[in-house]
Amino acid sequence: MDIPAVMEQRVQVLRRLHDRLDGAAERALRDRHGLSVSEYVALAALAGAEGGSLRQQELAAAIPLRNSSVTRLVGRLERAGLSERRVCDSDRRGVYTRISAKGRRVVEAARRTYLESVARTLDDARHSAELSVYSAYLYPRRPHPLR
Repeated sequence: MDIPAVMEQRVQVLRRLHDRLDGAAERALRDRHGLSVSEYVALAALAGAEGGSLRQQELAAAIPLRNSSVTRLVGRLERAGLSERRVCDSDRRGVYTRISAKGRRVVEAARRTYLESVARTLDDARHSAELSVYSAYLYPRRPHPLR
């Protein structure tokens, strides 16, 4: 048995690329907008949802994060005025998170920063033998990612 197996090796390469993407985006978003990657991704998921609202379980799946982490994340967004929680009218146990007008403004401003960071990281990854195949798949040098 080969250890690690080819699939394991490929998954580890993918994890390294993911770590590079998150690290670069985290630095750029924090420096320019005061947001973490998790906060940005949550706001983007809410902004793209019908009515700007998702149940917390749906938000957890969209990000993805564990439910307990999403609860803390939603609390931070709410304290910053970027989202608001509401109880589901038909199921009082269900909790929805809705993006606020301020949250929409913030995510729209941060979107360019996020996409540029991702594009730059994927472009840099083209020069790595192990990362280039993933980079080419994710960012095949088509028109600019913001268009």
